[in-house]
Amino acid sequence: MRLRSAIQLTLALAAAAGLAAAAYAANRPPAAAGKAQYLGSYTWKLNQPWFGGFSALDLSDGGRSMTVLSDRATLVAAQIQRSRGAITGVTAQSAHGLRASTGKPLKGRSGDSEGLAVAADGSRYISFEGAARVARYRTAQGRAKVLPRPKAFRRLPPNKSLETLAIDSRGHLYTLPERALDTHGQIPVWRWNGRRWSRPFSLPPEGNFLPVDADFGPDGRFYLLERDFTLLGFRSRLRRWDITAAGPVKEAILLQTGPGTHDNLEGLSVWADDTGRLRATMVSDDNFLPLQRTELVEYALPR
Repeated sequence: MRLRSAIQLTLALAAAAGLAAAAYAANRPPAAAGKAQYLGSYTWKLNQPWFGGFSALDLSDGGRSMTVLSDRATLVAAQIQRSRGAITGVTAQSAHGLRASTGKPLKGRSGDSEGLAVAADGSRYISFEGAARVARYRTAQGRAKVLPRPKAFRRLPPNKSLETLAIDSRGHLYTLPERALDTHGQIPVWRWNGRRWSRPFSLPPEGNFLPVDADFGPDGRFYLLERDFTLLGFRSRLRRWDITAAGPVKEAILLQTGPGTHDNLEGLSVWADDTGRLRATMVSDDNFLPLQRTELVEYALPR
């Protein structure tokens, strides 16, 4: 999400000055059983006008290939260099501005791209927050094919709508809003089965955390990345469910960080490394502010 008050955010981050981050990094405790284990972080820097604001990513090829999406309608393909599994470098290979169904470049409110899901055939599905919708791109340079927009999408509040997008093994898409609870106080989840949208289930909100991205892991489970913003910095939480015909079950909180532990983590990709270990890679949205950074953070996940 683009945090609208850049001045307020800048002041808050300046006041925090990374106090919690430094203390936590120096004395990071070991992961408890059933919890995510911190593997490492990498700060990605690049002097390009499009660089920054990343809100979603997808990793493939054993964590060596990455597609990353900015919230200003730019899709980037990159290669990740690793040593003993840890990220040592990132090389951007291409960056393409997304286009509307008319072929015109997306800008402003219509270009607030937030969620990314890559299908088995290589198509990219992208969710947009300004004008709530999901679009398919056969290629990064191609025109958008906008999926049907249900009435529920049109009623979502601007800048707090379709923040996440995930795809399951059947090719079904799942999206949910950042801040728009249903009449029962639950987080609504919509599913696209290739023909129509439905509301298969909802998720329970907990505390001040808000959804920012989601993914289905190689284990078939549904993972939800959430964020909270405090005067001492950002907090992140990662929850997981088994998705059954009756809905989500076996909720587990795998990760919950203290303020300032990481930057503004907004994108999530769950994948398996060459040893078969599950990993969560997350990317931060720097809001194009010099006090923030583009951070790639990785955790090992319990099976």
